[in-house]
Amino acid sequence: MGNQALPLLPIGSVERDTGLSKDTLRIWERRYGFPTPLRDAHGERAYPPEQVKKLRVIKGLMDRGMRPGKIMSLELAELLSLSEPSSGGELPVANENVEAVLALVRAHQVDKLRHELSQIMMRQGAHRFLIDTVSPLNWAIGEAWIRGELEVFEEHLYTEVIQGLLRAALSSMPRGGDTPRVLLTTLPNEPHILGLLMAEIMLAIDGARCVSLGTETPMRDIVRAAASQNADIVALSFSGAYPSSQVVDALSELRTRLPATIELWAGGTNPALARCKLPGLSVVSGLDEVSLTLGAWRAAHPIMY
Repeated sequence: MGNQALPLLPIGSVERDTGLSKDTLRIWERRYGFPTPLRDAHGERAYPPEQVKKLRVIKGLMDRGMRPGKIMSLELAELLSLSEPSSGGELPVANENVEAVLALVRAHQVDKLRHELSQIMMRQGAHRFLIDTVSPLNWAIGEAWIRGELEVFEEHLYTEVIQGLLRAALSSMPRGGDTPRVLLTTLPNEPHILGLLMAEIMLAIDGARCVSLGTETPMRDIVRAAASQNADIVALSFSGAYPSSQVVDALSELRTRLPATIELWAGGTNPALARCKLPGLSVVSGLDEVSLTLGAWRAAHPIMY
């Protein structure tokens, strides 16, 4: 009875809430018989909250590499069991810092959240803060959102606070050396900047000269910026929200457009990265590999470094 008291959601709201496009929702409706929207007073699709929750979990499982045809017919409880940590690979380990921050997010205590994260970063230092706190915290926030335990605005609240802290940390770091010069950005349809900020901090700690274009840079502008900045490396971030089917093709195209002298790096949580085996591409599978990949570049360019 509780769900019946909740308002139906229009398709635009469902698109924003789940990260699934309107076209995808309509295609699934025809192909799989789910979702099954009702109609509002104007004859437009309107979705019950329980269907939106199921769509959110399905999107999360797809971001881990599962195909919609394999999971669409499952009940919500079955989908939630698949999203349990035991069903995946090695996952970040939660700790008391993560639990404390999650509690503040759920309580909507923005000032206390900012203060708590600042204190943790001061105690741990930027490197350990990213590895030991932010990485598992990002995973925990994402899992809670998938399972419907966090609202969209709560996830946004956390993201804005952590981004502010990371930008402040970056601004206080000393200027990097002359090499390598690393151009960081994301491709169009990838608006998530948190992974990019984390990679930039890790590179800055190791003395790289970083130039960030922010998010959603058209490919032609990435190539032009790489030339104008004399970049040695172009580094892209791909979150789980980026269409996995487009990752390999996009990286392949960018690799052909960039001069062979410029290395191409890709990192993030998108499962398609594990399948990228392109010549001239380095896949950085985790933050702890940033230093190793940078060290390998320096070993291969001893005169420049």
